[in-house]
Amino acid sequence: MKFTTLLKREVEVAFSKHAQPIWLRILKYILLLSFIYFFHDSHSFWIILAIVLVMGLMLHFFYRYKTNGWTKSYGGWDYKKNISKLNDD
Repeated sequence: MKFTTLLKREVEVAFSKHAQPIWLRILKYILLLSFIYFFHDSHSFWIILAIVLVMGLMLHFFYRYKTNGWTKSYGGWDYKKNISKLNDD
């Protein structure tokens, strides 16, 4: 699979309306904005933000590995609801 197709698939998964329920998306952004609001003056703000980013990337790549590149269902990921519109090269 070409890199551009792979990147397009990642973006397609990230912005899929079926990948996460709306309540989870809203909660996620409320928590992120609350964290930024309350801790932006803290000395450890950037360290905590980096840790959260690394943990999020680890979770993303774990799910990507378990779903074989978003091509099978696993855990909360339902492949049938998120079938790619991109052609496999």
